[in-house]
Amino acid sequence: MKSNTFPRELRLVTPSQFSRVFDHPVKAVSDHITILAKFNDLDNPRIGLTIAKKKEKTAVGRNRIKRIIRDSFRLNQHNLPNIDIVVIARNQIGEADNKHLHKQLNKLWKKIALRCEQSLKK
Repeated sequence: MKSNTFPRELRLVTPSQFSRVFDHPVKAVSDHITILAKFNDLDNPRIGLTIAKKKEKTAVGRNRIKRIIRDSFRLNQHNLPNIDIVVIARNQIGEADNKHLHKQLNKLWKKIALRCEQSLKK
């Protein structure tokens, strides 16, 4: 049985890990979220989050968004290739309810996995 945990090994932590993804990424965009991804040399996908104070003013709101994104990633990590992912919040993300964000994220995980596989074939 596959584990649905979210250990430290599944996170982008250092600035160098983030900047590596920002250099020529594969993109997937929705109304409230942008996902950037790039293949890594590990055996698992990793995720990093950037939720700017400008996009969601309150700490409670930013934490809610991060919790939803982490939970969605945790549940979908086994469907993703070995990529480093940076999730960037866009305008009015705080106005979206949890159900809508989960729905968008599920579509984005599929889209980014497909685009990464296509970029590998090029």
